Amino acid sequence: MEEIRSVTENGMCVENASRNFIEMIIEKDLAEGRCTTVITRFPPEPNGYLHVGHAKSILLNYGLSKKYGGKFNLRFDDTNPTKEKTEFVESISADVRWLGADFEDRLFFASNYFDTMYECAVGLIKKGLAYVCDLTADEIREYRGTLTEPGKNSPYRDRSIEENLRLFEEMKEGRFEDGAKVLRAKIDMASPNINMRDPVIYRVAHMTHHNTKDRWCIYPMYDFAHPIEDAVEGITHSICTLEFEDHRPLYDWVLIACGFKEKPEDTPKQIEFAKMYLTNVVTGKRYIKKLVENGTVDGWDDPRLVTIAALRRRGFTPESLKLFMELAGVSKSNSSVDYAMLEYCIREDLKCRKNRVMVAVDPVRLVIDNYPEDQTEEITVSNNPEVPELGSRKVPFGRELYIDREDFMAEPPKKYFRLFPGNEVRLMGAYFVTCTGYETDENGAITVVHATYDPKTKGGECADRKVKGTIHWVYAKTAVPVTTRLYENLIDEEKGVYNEDGSMNINPDSIRILNSFAEPSVAASKPYDSFQFLRNGYFCVDYKDSKEGSLVFNRICSLKSGYKPQ
Repeated sequence: MEEIRSVTENGMCVENASRNFIEMIIEKDLAEGRCTTVITRFPPEPNGYLHVGHAKSILLNYGLSKKYGGKFNLRFDDTNPTKEKTEFVESISADVRWLGADFEDRLFFASNYFDTMYECAVGLIKKGLAYVCDLTADEIREYRGTLTEPGKNSPYRDRSIEENLRLFEEMKEGRFEDGAKVLRAKIDMASPNINMRDPVIYRVAHMTHHNTKDRWCIYPMYDFAHPIEDAVEGITHSICTLEFEDHRPLYDWVLIACGFKEKPEDTPKQIEFAKMYLTNVVTGKRYIKKLVENGTVDGWDDPRLVTIAALRRRGFTPESLKLFMELAGVSKSNSSVDYAMLEYCIREDLKCRKNRVMVAVDPVRLVIDNYPEDQTEEITVSNNPEVPELGSRKVPFGRELYIDREDFMAEPPKKYFRLFPGNEVRLMGAYFVTCTGYETDENGAITVVHATYDPKTKGGECADRKVKGTIHWVYAKTAVPVTTRLYENLIDEEKGVYNEDGSMNINPDSIRILNSFAEPSVAASKPYDSFQFLRNGYFCVDYKDSKEGSLVFNRICSLKSGYKPQ
């Protein structure tokens, strides 16, 4: 990371900034004339839902294009029809738009370039740089060699150009079964980089493609298709993750051999960065698919997952994810980030924008015995004490209320300052009340708490005495019944994500569903509306399960943070 200092005329430093290593490469390419503009892309395969790690790639690619006044493309690398679906295309497009990465009208598909890729493959054959091979997949692996031993040539490597052209055309015409023949690049079976040992660039696959339907029965391999897609779209910097570092020589070989650039330093240029890993979460598509199929979660957007769709449903915002990516940074070294940092980012985004409302999440009835039975009054409360501009609202108050169950204890421990027999507390913004007793059911569970109030303490203040405890409340007569879902980590944090056999350590208490009561101001809430439930955390209206008159709230995060920014 290189530090940049902006200075005034008298030499005083007024700003510190930094450039990551990718920005330094781009600026060097611009300065040396390798490109005049910057065009980036996000190239997902439409075979599943995106997760939080993909958000980093999306925001990084889009951010680079914006910083240098360039363009950003969304392109689906749909070269494998066995796993790809239109459902995934639609979900990915929605995720990218939601994150604010504006690809305008530049939505592309690798399958749109199949003709170009086929022509490039034919061109390689004519140059003697590709051949049709009859080895099976297992035989190709056997011939490839190891990291310490070179591979050996296929017995079909020296077929004539004419024979290769004929066989490749017959592959295209559907004359061979799946796996019978492949087209391989002719590079170097002794290369220390296994990816350069005559890699397969086309295979036979008699399958219906989501975009091209049954037009093709041969499909290009990713390592061949991807650089061609970049070149056709004019991508200048192909940003990808570190596992593709060993594939970069092949990326450059394809572009040079197919005539798209003269030397590796030219653009398109592949640049690798480290993936972002979150602690104790499930991101692997096959694992998420298993959780969905066995009913552990209710879909790819279950709020306990970290797919982008799940984070959006839970109540995370694009701004919070952008802050998260900025804090995580861009590097060449793989590392893990604590989930607590993600929660810190959503708190930072919401704390000064959202109303703070009173909700008895796990409710118990509080009866103020000396308050007039037929009296109702309005209490003025601030929408957000930290942001006066958000104003205030009036909340009804009367004799019977709901409070959170944890705000009363019959036999409290030391330093418990909420309600217990004989103790006085402040009802937020209303009055001081003193607990006089309680009722229980046949199992000993608290059902009703009794108290008296002091009329002189209206507004929750009293000059002649102070109380240590303040609790929130909801007037029973106007309370809005809502469902609240409290989430914990889907994974048992002490055991880690995976067992030795590959199974997952699922936390049996990852969700707790409660019947709650909210103040009237939340009644008109719409899907994705979010609030701070006082003293409980931030909550968002669930878009899938909420219905008119029956709101479901997902807890985004608690109010307490386990993360301290550096």
